[in-house]
Amino acid sequence: MSISMENKEKNDPNEALIGRIRDRAYNLYETRQMLCTEAVLTALNQGLEGGLTDAQTTAMAAPFCAALGESGCLCGALSGAVMASGLLLGQEHAYRRRKHMRASARRLHDAFKITHGATCCRALTRKVKDDPKAHFRHCALLTAQAAEMAARLVLEMRPELIDRANNGFLDRRPSAFGGVWLRLVNYFAR
Repeated sequence: MSISMENKEKNDPNEALIGRIRDRAYNLYETRQMLCTEAVLTALNQGLEGGLTDAQTTAMAAPFCAALGESGCLCGALSGAVMASGLLLGQEHAYRRRKHMRASARRLHDAFKITHGATCCRALTRKVKDDPKAHFRHCALLTAQAAEMAARLVLEMRPELIDRANNGFLDRRPSAFGGVWLRLVNYFAR
């Protein structure tokens, strides 16, 4: 993160919250607790009190991970960003806001494509596909950036959500060992 971004986050509560959501999504992925889609949807759902349980979030997001079930198509991080924005923008009057939510999904898609040059997982990971460590780091960054884009869009359209931020969740940063431990606990508990 650049120094100017750090200063911006200190001075603007929205930017600080967006940064914390981005960092939490990155941590969920980096510590191997979750894959791309799950990490983005969970960070936004838990971070902004979206109302889904962890099990519901995982059930919705898991099929989209690794590019639509390892098909190589749509980037899972982008899928999670779109799902999270729909959840948070459609909480009130979902049926009346469907057109608005579709427009928001398009904004996310277009911003992601402009930033990264593609939305297809195969295209996004082409240069790192033969290096598992580089591939993992690349996807962790895409996960963080997609969460940031969705958080920015949601808070722009629903600024009142800043007051619902779940600071306890957003401030947690398990280590890699702690992340694997939590993943195992969740696997056997549910």
